[in-house]
Amino acid sequence: MLNAALRDYFPDEDYRFYLRVGQMPPADFFKPTAAHAQLIAERKQNLREHGERCLASVPGAEPLLCETLALAREWGTIPPDAEAGSEICRTLGESWEVDFLLLKPDERGEARLLGGCVCFPSSWALEEKVGHPLPFIHEAVPGLNAALQSPITTFLKRLRPGIAFTRWNWGLSRHAQLNQHPALNLAKLAPPLRLDDVWLRLEDQALVALLQSGGVLFGIRIWVVPLAQVKADAETARRLHRALRTMPDEVARYKNLLATRGELLRLLEP
Repeated sequence: MLNAALRDYFPDEDYRFYLRVGQMPPADFFKPTAAHAQLIAERKQNLREHGERCLASVPGAEPLLCETLALAREWGTIPPDAEAGSEICRTLGESWEVDFLLLKPDERGEARLLGGCVCFPSSWALEEKVGHPLPFIHEAVPGLNAALQSPITTFLKRLRPGIAFTRWNWGLSRHAQLNQHPALNLAKLAPPLRLDDVWLRLEDQALVALLQSGGVLFGIRIWVVPLAQVKADAETARRLHRALRTMPDEVARYKNLLATRGELLRLLEP
């Protein structure tokens, strides 16, 4: 969904978990944007000050990291003079605007998170997830495993190399900053709310098969949009209103939206 129209992030239907995917060349997802200098400066600051939160890997990650670095050079998405040495994860994290995770099926066939670099998390901690399989990682999201675990497993097994398979996610926050690690203890959405208090947090995702290592590269690009911009487009506001109105309570609670849903719906009304 990279650079999609804002309304396309919200299907015109009641809220549900779904696995809709698009396709694009991997280089298009990982390439620099007009905001490159600002994003890289912020990433380097996060890595310098909180590298233990941003970087993680477990045994078995190295072949995936090496293949990812080779692909990044092939795609032309990192500086040609970028020297990785023994810190491939940091090199990619300081070169790409996007966060990335590396997955590989374990002996049970479950995709396991072996490493990555996450400078701009959406209220989750990489250091708590690394080394675990996807069902464990997704367990915190009410109903997600039941709805999508089987389709996700099948989808990952069928990934073809040379293509970035894309999907998207969204949330709402009281803050515009990209880094929303739980350790920062940022204030949550709480009533009363004004339109200027709320930010839409969009998450473009890309999955790329790593043919040689048998793993998967998972890229995450964060966009932050003022809710006022959402409301300015009547169709986008209507779709988001519908998604919030029909979201199950347990999901709204997980997304920290249950207590403020009534106010958010009011803010989105014409």
